[in-house]
Amino acid sequence: MPTNVLMPQMGESIAEGTIVKWFKSVGDQVTKDEPLLEISTDKVDAEVPAPATGVLAQILHGPGTTVAVESPIAVIALPGEAPGAAPAPAQAEPAPPPVVAPEPPPPAPVPVAAVAPAPAPAAPVPAPVAATSPEDEEGELLRQRSSPLVRRIAREHNVDIAQVPGTGISGRVTKDDILGFIERGQAAAATPVAQAPAPPASPSPAPVPAAPPAGPVFAGDVHREPMSIMRQRIAEHMVASRRTSPHVHTVFEVDVTRIVRLRESQAKAFEARHGLKLTYTPFFLAGVVEGLKAFPLLNASIDGTDVVFHRHVNLGVAVSLANGLIVPVIKHAEELSLIGLQRAVTDLATRARGKQLKPEDVQGSTFSVTNPGPYGGLYGLPIINQPNVAILSTGGIHKRPVVVTDAEGNDAITVRSMMIIALSFDHRLVDGATADQFMAKVKQVLEAGEFALG
Repeated sequence: MPTNVLMPQMGESIAEGTIVKWFKSVGDQVTKDEPLLEISTDKVDAEVPAPATGVLAQILHGPGTTVAVESPIAVIALPGEAPGAAPAPAQAEPAPPPVVAPEPPPPAPVPVAAVAPAPAPAAPVPAPVAATSPEDEEGELLRQRSSPLVRRIAREHNVDIAQVPGTGISGRVTKDDILGFIERGQAAAATPVAQAPAPPASPSPAPVPAAPPAGPVFAGDVHREPMSIMRQRIAEHMVASRRTSPHVHTVFEVDVTRIVRLRESQAKAFEARHGLKLTYTPFFLAGVVEGLKAFPLLNASIDGTDVVFHRHVNLGVAVSLANGLIVPVIKHAEELSLIGLQRAVTDLATRARGKQLKPEDVQGSTFSVTNPGPYGGLYGLPIINQPNVAILSTGGIHKRPVVVTDAEGNDAITVRSMMIIALSFDHRLVDGATADQFMAKVKQVLEAGEFALG
């Protein structure tokens, strides 16, 4: 029997999803659990896996269509069935393949959808000649389930994804993994077409911010294109937050010299011991946790005329994506060590950029942190992430001459690593005195630099 592909239920409060793009075309072979399409909801963008192995017989809704959850959006014909014989799903508009071919020669945005080119292998994930164990097959499938962008990069550089060590969730190969693999010059050894076109660039790929998307192609004086679903949701939420909360801001300068020295001296040992890169983010989060413990009002929310205090600190951490922003949540952050915070940040950021977050990963935050500092900004005044009553922004770390007073009261000018932190808070609940006391506590924790790295 053919299998209907349904719009998944991505959370209790989510009633519909919008199709962003299809990774396969009608007539393409699909393998169970490989990404079939990308959807966007109010809470999260996600890849939807194929529910069965077979041939994609019908696509019932094209990109940009919003569909109710549990409604059919495509049909997969099982092996041995004629694609055209797949029965139309029971739905109000079962017209014969309405959007059967996902817009044959679409405009510019379609290079990504070229995930399944014409010569796509008809067999499900071919294995090497040697016999494979179930674990080998599972590992191979996980690599093949990497994002379409990763697979496109691999094709363009003639890289066998199975040869790339994956650091993503369940061993998935991330964009950083494939780019690092190529830059280290291992691509030549891993591909039969060993032409080594590009000399190995820098042997240690630095985590550079993602390159900005290509600019618009002008046919006249202006170029018009619709907002992405994610950008529409961000716009709605930001306007709603400004309308809901009277925003007030306070800004503090922090001397993070001790943290900088600690990280510089321990980063390599930390990575060798825990398999994680040590970033500055967990230090900032640890400072925030201590501040919220001391001033729980900033970890509260407003419900009508009630103040709702939360037992646990659930930190929303903003993650920048190529086409927007998402705020996954570290649950019970007060129970985590600095190592635990780093592990949680790495996991959520990796899954966010690989579109592997679940609805619960972006729900339930009680306070939010955004870190635009790596891009060079001194500080920002962010918009509150509802229903939180405050959000902290951490600026870039810069060396500056600072006047320091010693124990005897003598002043001296020295170079220190300084940064600016800024708090946006909801004046309906939080007054300036409480906000400044919270910031003073965060500053005290960060300047003390007393963190255990395990």
